[in-house]
Amino acid sequence: MHQARPAAAQPFYSSHMTAALRPIYRLLLGLLILVLLLIGSAWLVLRGSLPQYDGTMGMTALAAPVIVERDALGSVTLQAQNRHDLIRALGYVHAQERFFEMDLMRRKAAGELAELFGPVALPADRKVRMHRMRARASAILEELPAKQRELLDVYRDGVNEGLAALMVRPFPYLLTRTRPLAWRSEDSILVVKAMYFMLNGGDNHRELAFSTMRAALPEAAYRFLTAGGGAWDAPLIGTAFDWPRLPSASELDLHKLEPGLVRDTEEHSDNLPGSNSFAVAGSLAAGAALVANDMHLDLRVPNIWFRTRLIYPDPRQTGLMNDIAGASLPGTPAIAVGSNRKIAWSFTNSYGDSADWIRVILHPEDATRYRSAKGWSSITIHREILHVRGGQDETLDVHETEWGPVLATDHDGTPLALAWAAHRAGAVNMELTLLEQAETVNEAIAIAQNAGIPAQNFIVGDRDGRIGWTIAGRIPARTSGYDPTLPADWSKPDTGWNGWLMPAQYPLIVDPPERRLWTANARAVDGLLLDRIGDGGYDLGARAMQIRDRLREYERFSPPGMLAIQLDDRALFLARWKEFLELTLKRMEPAPWRVEMQHALLDWNGHASTDSVAYRVVRAFRQEVTKSVLGGFATAIRRIDPNFELPKLNQAEHAVWRLIEHRPQHLLPPVYADWDELFVSCAERVAKHMQSQPGGIAERSWGERNTARIRHPLSRALPEFVANWLDMRKDALPGDIHMPRVQAPDFGASQRFAVAPGDEEHGYFEMPGGQSGHPLSPYYGSGHTDWVAGKPTPFLPGPARQTLHLRPVAHPVARTP
Repeated sequence: MHQARPAAAQPFYSSHMTAALRPIYRLLLGLLILVLLLIGSAWLVLRGSLPQYDGTMGMTALAAPVIVERDALGSVTLQAQNRHDLIRALGYVHAQERFFEMDLMRRKAAGELAELFGPVALPADRKVRMHRMRARASAILEELPAKQRELLDVYRDGVNEGLAALMVRPFPYLLTRTRPLAWRSEDSILVVKAMYFMLNGGDNHRELAFSTMRAALPEAAYRFLTAGGGAWDAPLIGTAFDWPRLPSASELDLHKLEPGLVRDTEEHSDNLPGSNSFAVAGSLAAGAALVANDMHLDLRVPNIWFRTRLIYPDPRQTGLMNDIAGASLPGTPAIAVGSNRKIAWSFTNSYGDSADWIRVILHPEDATRYRSAKGWSSITIHREILHVRGGQDETLDVHETEWGPVLATDHDGTPLALAWAAHRAGAVNMELTLLEQAETVNEAIAIAQNAGIPAQNFIVGDRDGRIGWTIAGRIPARTSGYDPTLPADWSKPDTGWNGWLMPAQYPLIVDPPERRLWTANARAVDGLLLDRIGDGGYDLGARAMQIRDRLREYERFSPPGMLAIQLDDRALFLARWKEFLELTLKRMEPAPWRVEMQHALLDWNGHASTDSVAYRVVRAFRQEVTKSVLGGFATAIRRIDPNFELPKLNQAEHAVWRLIEHRPQHLLPPVYADWDELFVSCAERVAKHMQSQPGGIAERSWGERNTARIRHPLSRALPEFVANWLDMRKDALPGDIHMPRVQAPDFGASQRFAVAPGDEEHGYFEMPGGQSGHPLSPYYGSGHTDWVAGKPTPFLPGPARQTLHLRPVAHPVARTP
């Protein structure tokens, strides 16, 4: 029989247990206190790397005090008594808010990331270091006019003083357990070089692939795939091109290829770093011209741009002030886009041809020599040392010709040297800073055409109502006699580049009769002007056409109207694909997936809206058809190169739709019996893929696919809870590629603005990713939610919330509250 424990035994047992657990309690309490202390210490250290936002700081070499104001979004207004003080203070502010991001820009361009991140960054460094951009930047610096060198030196000193004034080094260096290196004057040139990489690419892969395509395909097929435009064109000068004819069966018969050669290819990608820019003359607005711009880039935290306003006395007119507002690029002493109360200006990537491959003919008995127009020349070998944090340093030998470094081989094994505008003397200068003081469209155009930047479409308007367009940046002056889209032999006399185009040779439109201008990375001109700019893979014209047509709908414009065009997410480009999918489904045999897909199409509202399933279905169908159709041509090319993948063919829509309309049996990929089978198979693959996910097709909204992934550069290497703290929220985003509201999860409008010079108070400016790079800053992610919602914020900074006074001292002083 079970007997109850004596009453006296229970307290005895309990007291012994409590006594036994006491050391464990003490240990746990001690660990908790230690964890809290560590968290508190980390928090205090992290706060120590915050910029100083108010109070007074001493700064060396200032001639007079500088006032630094920040509004509710952290937009910075700098007020100085002279330009050098202003630029010094700008460097100071950039360093305090964005030094790590500036460091990444210079390191990416120079191929020096492994010094910071270790062996994981070596593949990227090896590729970029072949361009020897640090050496080239140093050479460019030496050749700059004295005033421009002085400007970079003043900015450099401001950057280094701003960095040194932080109590603790910027927090990314704490996470990576490294220390930032001082800024050099040539580093600002490297930041511009980084923009060359971003906007032009450094591998010229498209033209390398063209060479293989040209060797593998008959002329008609090659021209059919690589033509420069068609019915979607919306140029400023000229009309739409005619797409070339279909190659005949005697020229190319894909259906006779062995089906075994066919393999699945990568999804057709339309993402293209670029921008929208458009303007209307003052006669269509309130008297002054109205300029709008949204530059499309990879999105990150913080944003690449920094909202800035510069105010200082005009050195040309006593008593007047220069007042420039817009987006500055940390790492450089310039406002990239914006307004100065007399002009407003904007950029979009022109996709001109800024690079050529040259076939290097080696000496038959001496591989260190090559044939040039002057005879046999020696290849120069530069030895580059790649320093690797926590790993073994590497030596990289760069073989260079007089035209550029040897970076690839042609389809027949011939070495190829790359001539790239970014390599050349004069590729970078500080001319763009002169826009701060330009007063008219004509002045601004002259400055833009001499600017050392990647070639960009430049739209400018002035307060007198005039508007103009040209190309800003350097354009190679090519000789005739060779096709610049294919590798060529430059050892022939008078073949190659002859410096840069002169400004008089640039395309130019001022005061167009239509009183409207637009650019969206598509072809802007034709004829001789297009030959001069070149085709570097410009975009399909669908987006430009949609902007142009919206501009033509109205005779009166205001900033809200310009924003409506920027946020236009109407799916005009996919309308015919939606009808084609409906027709394809109607013609096929009944199947459960067909019914589900047809039902999904009922919610089509003609927009790339986040809740639309129909938009996502139609888009996926187009991608699948495009991939399948182009895959047949890729199969033919793989007969000479088994590893070949098609390059980005931005005009391929014209070729694919021509095939859909004509359905030639000889251009059908060999795995299909007829074109209807291809189209039905594509629809079925899309349906089955969506059905395999939770909820089936009905739950596959566009917003689910187009959800923001706008991240901090370090978040991928951090625990998820920390990464979520650093990254922007995962919002579903409307918009897509072939419409004005360009939007992908980590790609899209890096800013949006519209402004009339002289009436900046009524303009707007939106920006994702925030102003500050510090997660404890009140300006981390500032303005991002407005950008997501398309809600305009004022173009000019608002009332000052915090004010920092920089005062001249002989030596820097400690921070004061």
